Amino acid sequence: MNRSAKPRTRNTRSLFIAALVLTLAAAACQGRNANGVRRYHLQGTVVQVDKAQNRLVVDHKEIPGFMAAMAMPYPVATAQSLDQLSPGDQITADVVVTPGEIHLENIVVVKKSDGKSAPGAQVTPSGQNQPVPDFALVNQDGKRVHFAEYRGKAVLLTFIYTRCPLPDYCPLMSHNFAEIEKQLVNSPDVYAKTHLLSISFDSAYDTPKVLRNYAKAFIADRGPRTFAHWEFATIPAAEKSKVTSFFNVFVTQEQGQITHSLDTAIISPDGRIYKTYNGNEWKPADVLADLKSCAADATQSSQISQSLRP
Repeated sequence: MNRSAKPRTRNTRSLFIAALVLTLAAAACQGRNANGVRRYHLQGTVVQVDKAQNRLVVDHKEIPGFMAAMAMPYPVATAQSLDQLSPGDQITADVVVTPGEIHLENIVVVKKSDGKSAPGAQVTPSGQNQPVPDFALVNQDGKRVHFAEYRGKAVLLTFIYTRCPLPDYCPLMSHNFAEIEKQLVNSPDVYAKTHLLSISFDSAYDTPKVLRNYAKAFIADRGPRTFAHWEFATIPAAEKSKVTSFFNVFVTQEQGQITHSLDTAIISPDGRIYKTYNGNEWKPADVLADLKSCAADATQSSQISQSLRP
């Protein structure tokens, strides 16, 4: 099974970042200018050079005032900046955060890789078919649910927050899920083998009541069965770093501003990563086809296993 989405080349710098920009005190953060652009200094090691998506995966040190030490993908300002880079190179760069995106500029190689060893850091989840831990969530009914409860179904999940004002980010994810949900309703066999899950990382604001009200714009009212197939849930504050780290979702909040990456994933019925989609360029029809394939693969595997039993 392939965990990675088919590479896309257009609009790659918009794949990862959605930002909520409120009225902030001037110059409260490092490098902020009058236009709300912030700059931070990055020091790290190149893990992967992804020219297809115009980005670098960098295992970097703590960025004071912005982000803890971690390995994560960054779009770059120009494709040419990737030409001289290799895994293992030690670099410095400017992390530029604007109202709507994040990218690297002024990338400088301070020490070239010796080519003898690959960088040790990996962006989680690592590798194909990665088992998903039994994370806990709180759904729109205030019920604590665990990932293990979804075993036996192909789960499509994405990360959002209800206050996101940018139409091409969280609202787009929810509209895409609404289209997928609509199509699944028309395929009862597949519908019974799948489940949709929209996960908010903004637990302080996205209470069960807020999630239910938000969902009304995207999901049909079916009475007690409204959320039987598509749930909206939030991550408890104590679990947020574990969940977002596993799914490689970058989230930072500073003085009312939330900046985060976009990540959507399919989990197989046996609880493993089937496929992921970074950013906002994926199409509902493509993901729906993958979700159906995931459910079909699981059905075929189950039938084969049963036929081999004595």
